[in-house]
Amino acid sequence: MAIKFQYNKTSLQQQQKQLKMRERTLPTIKSKESALRLEVKKARREIDALNEQLEQGIQGYQDMVALWDEFDPTLVSVTDVQLSTKKIAGVVVPVLDNIDYEVKPFSLFSRPSWFAQGVELLKALATLGIEAEFLNLKLEYLEYARRKTTQKVNLFEKVQIPGYKDAILKIKRYLEDEESLSKASQKIMRTNLEIRAAKQKERLAQ
Repeated sequence: MAIKFQYNKTSLQQQQKQLKMRERTLPTIKSKESALRLEVKKARREIDALNEQLEQGIQGYQDMVALWDEFDPTLVSVTDVQLSTKKIAGVVVPVLDNIDYEVKPFSLFSRPSWFAQGVELLKALATLGIEAEFLNLKLEYLEYARRKTTQKVNLFEKVQIPGYKDAILKIKRYLEDEESLSKASQKIMRTNLEIRAAKQKERLAQ
């Protein structure tokens, strides 16, 4: 990104103002990026732990696999998922508050004795699955914000701040050169005027 500027004092003041603003803002953006990095790592650890818990839950019931053919999965359904939002390092993320299930009534006499356990297992696995979805969504939001913040840090550090510094240096050098030329021109003009005045004096003296 090329910094646009003009070789005058007004442009110099504008460049200095922009540079100061970015140098003042950069530590805050860096702090946010650091906080987001930590939150992204934390969210990944939570997802890994939840996936492991889900895997263990499934493996723990491997002995019942043959019985699942008899189970009616329509007995359990999700009726409502209650959620809210909260800010993490300045990013609004979804939070899972509660999951409401509906369990259809069934006769314990006409169904196998393990059906009640099957219902609870299904609810537990569904809860883990939904929690995992929310955590993945949270991670997505945090990762996106982290990427955008990193881009901004790089833009400030590697492009804009050096760009404004370079522009300020160029304008200052130009103005200094212009001032030096102006002083030199004035000196030459003054010398010429003095020479002319001296010659005039000589003529008058003759």
